[in-house]
Amino acid sequence: MAMGSFNGTGSQMPTAEINMTPLVDVMLVLLIIFMITAPLMTHSVKVDLPRAASTPTPEKPMTLQVSITADNRIFLGSDPIDSGTLETRLREAANQDANVELHLKADRDSRYESVAETMSAARRAGIGKIGFVTQPGEK
Repeated sequence: MAMGSFNGTGSQMPTAEINMTPLVDVMLVLLIIFMITAPLMTHSVKVDLPRAASTPTPEKPMTLQVSITADNRIFLGSDPIDSGTLETRLREAANQDANVELHLKADRDSRYESVAETMSAARRAGIGKIGFVTQPGEK
């Protein structure tokens, strides 16, 4: 920074220059703030369901196939069914066989609410074993 002196000569005038040190300090602080917050702003959880690899069980108990389509229609086997009738049909199956299993096939674009309601209806009907049917994934 160039400054003139105030000793009695008076021949030099003070020069007007911008002090760069505070500007550099502010810019470095802003750079650090942006470096810390930028990864947090782009953080997202990517979920692409369902794919899984598992081994099938050797014994075959009575199974009920419940499917939920992308437009949230519910099928018991291949028959379309509403949510009120689903619980009574599940209860009838649970009364016939205590070891009945529910195999739930939900489309990846179906609403989670439909899946949760179907699972809740199965629990109210007395079905304790609920399995999700998925496509085999890569090993």
